[in-house]
Amino acid sequence: MDIPRIFTITESNHRIHNPFTPEKFATLGAVLHLEPGTRVLDLGSGSGEMLCTWARDYGVTGVGIDMSPLFTRQAKLRAEELGVAKQVEFIHGDAAGHVAAAKVGVAACVGATWIGGGVAGTIELLAKSLCAGGIILVGEPYWLRVPPTEDVARGCHANAISDFLVLPELLGSFGDLGYDVVQMVLADQEGWDRYEAGKWLTMRRWLEANPDDDLAQEVRAQLTSEPQRYAAFTREYLGWGVFALMAR
Repeated sequence: MDIPRIFTITESNHRIHNPFTPEKFATLGAVLHLEPGTRVLDLGSGSGEMLCTWARDYGVTGVGIDMSPLFTRQAKLRAEELGVAKQVEFIHGDAAGHVAAAKVGVAACVGATWIGGGVAGTIELLAKSLCAGGIILVGEPYWLRVPPTEDVARGCHANAISDFLVLPELLGSFGDLGYDVVQMVLADQEGWDRYEAGKWLTMRRWLEANPDDDLAQEVRAQLTSEPQRYAAFTREYLGWGVFALMAR
């Protein structure tokens, strides 16, 4: 079980696999008023930065699940590095359909809502693990401004304009599902730049070390095109945020 190898290559040096920065995750933990001992479930936990730093800074405990063996190993190493390996556990597995054995205070899916077939399905899944009065965290893109054409939307790596909503509509959609939005922290341009541009040096170094690899041609094509594509499309049209929800 693994994610497509191209992502393992391009994001192998990322600690955070979305446009958030460490400061944004710290802000999110602070505004949620996390109490020591709060149990967190993180579906699609990547390299574990959110769970590890929250364990260090706020005393939470919890479990992260991710399909990538590499990212799961990195998460375990990060937990050891930060001295929180006894507080958090990282499991290599399919987060889709996962329900915690014991209810948690925070159930999160930060940037992997495909596990539930979209936002609504992911919220429904997370709710199955949540204790009464708990908080759901969903990380999701939104349009900063609606792309003028479907080609522009595809330039943002969306399949269609209809894939995402503008921010007011996204916030309203949570209410339609029966949830109050109780906090939000939005990525900024610096976070997007670090996430996307961080891949380029990784790809270049990988190409230098692996010129004959079966994926070398694909990585070369991506390195050649990505800086301009990102600047023209994603950077101009796409936002991203984490939204804290409580059932009404």
